[in-house]
Parts: sequence; structure tokens; C-alpha cells
Amino acid sequence: MIKILVTGGNGQVGQELSELANSYSNFQFIFTNRAELDITKREAVLSFFEQHSLEYCINCAAYTAVDMAEEAQERAHTVNAIGALNIALACQQYQVRLIHLSTDYVYHSSTHNQPFKEEDKTSPKTVYGKTKLEGEQLAQRTCKETMIIRTSWVYSQFGHNFVKTMLRLGARLTKLTVIFDQIGSPTSATDLAEGILEIINKLQANPSLLQHFAQIYHYSNEGVCSWFDFAKAILTSEDINCDVLPVETKDYPTIAQRPAFSLLNKAKIKKNWTMEIPYWRDSLATCLEKLRKRAT
Repeated sequence: MIKILVTGGNGQVGQELSELANSYSNFQFIFTNRAELDITKREAVLSFFEQHSLEYCINCAAYTAVDMAEEAQERAHTVNAIGALNIALACQQYQVRLIHLSTDYVYHSSTHNQPFKEEDKTSPKTVYGKTKLEGEQLAQRTCKETMIIRTSWVYSQFGHNFVKTMLRLGARLTKLTVIFDQIGSPTSATDLAEGILEIINKLQANPSLLQHFAQIYHYSNEGVCSWFDFAKAILTSEDINCDVLPVETKDYPTIAQRPAFSLLNKAKIKKNWTMEIPYWRDSLATCLEKLRKRAT
């Protein structure tokens, strides 16, 4: 039985991992939230690892409020950087393989127009992006068996996300304005969770794959769209009669500057782990179906 700790268990990816847990009879999961395991407290983390015999830790815990992070810089740093360090220290000490989730916000280029590869230069412009990048670096330096997975535009049936916001606003408004000049690819938290468990499964079946483990990878759904395209697809799929109007980023100012282009190249994770990644529209349809069932 492979014992897996999932931190940030009440987040989108954490909850999707919980939904999938029963499908993996060879895995035993421990899901924790901040109240059960505060990753910012080193001694608590080390004590937790000492009490549990773990093989893997999937670190989903993060401070993800991008705009609020600009004001709460110390809190964002404590969770995203120091928290990642604490987890990595415990993983190294107790010989646990670490899968650490990160973000497209570590890239922020005004000239880049090709999907980012893992070796491309990082240049975060936000507190969120900077603290997540620092967390990556601390984790990699501290725990030799650390996999970093950078993802983007995450949504699911759980929590607060763009899909659920569009559905809520579209149901009560006749018109919405959505940014069209920020380009990327949505990520279904279900698909990401399945991809992570697929990696663990394959590694357990084929130990030679360990050579591919301690690396940085990208994961998002296939395809490309703007936030405007994404919103249109959401509302059209649900037959919601609400006009969606495109606006430029400059017409919708936010506290934290968003990347204009954050499309991720997934060739590396697909090759190393023989992984197929679903198209974003197909995954959106699956999520919307789940939300419809939850509403009944």
C-alpha cells in the first residue's frame, strides 16, 4: 500500500484527488488542511512526517489570492516559500518523494509568443509569482526527489474559480465584459489530479522512471484560448443568454499584473510519462456536467 500525503486538501486539486482516491486501491491517502497541518510551522510538519510512514507528498497548499498577495506579502511568502521549504525538509529527512504544484505566474514576458518550455527564463512580476518561484527553488535545493508541476488557469467543480464565477454572473446579468488579450490554456483540476496519480502509478510499476522524477514539468489542458473565449464557451455550453463583450487588459485594471501570455508547452511531461492530455473544451464539458449534477 502506497501512502500519500496531500496538503491543501480543501483546495481544488486536493478535493479532486479526494474524489479519485477510491479508484486507486493500491494507494492510501492522508488529506490535510491548514487546521490539521500548517505547513508554515516547521516543527509541526516534521512531527507529522515522523508519525506517518509516507512514500509521497503532493503539496497543493498555497496562498493563491493573487491580488491580496500584493498587500499580504509576508503571508504569501510564508506559505508559498517557507511552507514549501518545510515540506521539502521533512520529505528529505524521511525519504518521501515530493510533488510540488506551481504556477504559470513564474513566467511574465512582454515579448514571449511561443508556449513556454520548462527551461525558459522565469521572470515573475507579482508577489504571488515571486513567492511560488522561491518555493520551487527552495524545495528543489532541499529535497533531491522533488517534482515541480507548473499549471495555469485551474478550475473544477470545487472552490472559487473562473468557471463558477461566469456561471453565477451569467445567470443574473445580461452583459459581461471579459478580457480578450490574455492568452493561455485552462486546466481541469480533475485532469491534473489524474495526471499526478498516473505518474505515481507508473513510477511504482516501473522504477526506472525515477530518472524522470526530480524535474520541472508543465501541465495544462491542450489547446489555447483567451479569457473571453473561455467565458463564451462556458455560457454557450449552458445555454445562458448573456452577452459577453471583449475588453483589453488596460480597461480592466487589477492590483496584480496578469501575464498576457502564459501558454505552457507540455511536450516534456507527455514524453517522459507517456501521458495523454485532454483538450480544454472536452474537459470543460465534463466539469459542467458535474456541476449540473451537483445542482440537482
